[in-house]
Amino acid sequence: MSVEAQKTIEEGAFTLPEVIAEVVYVLNGVYKIERDEIARTLIDFLDETAIENQEVICGALTLFSESSLDFVDCILIVRHRILGDEVVSFDKKLNKML
Repeated sequence: MSVEAQKTIEEGAFTLPEVIAEVVYVLNGVYKIERDEIARTLIDFLDETAIENQEVICGALTLFSESSLDFVDCILIVRHRILGDEVVSFDKKLNKML
């Protein structure tokens, strides 16, 4: 499968933030891969793959590697910081980071 994946990436692959969120969840939650390894690997992957709001997703991966926050919370924080999105939440930990 890695050969086919490499070929697809070289031909100009595109992915979605939702797919990256699922990958992070599976790698961390199921396979217990360390946060910093997930972030490094996916940031390298995104250097070769198109994704909307790449700066936001890479920033969220970096924040994820440096914190204990859920990846989706990291996306919300970075969207707030970079894009100015208003985030309303009852999550105290998330609100503290905003």
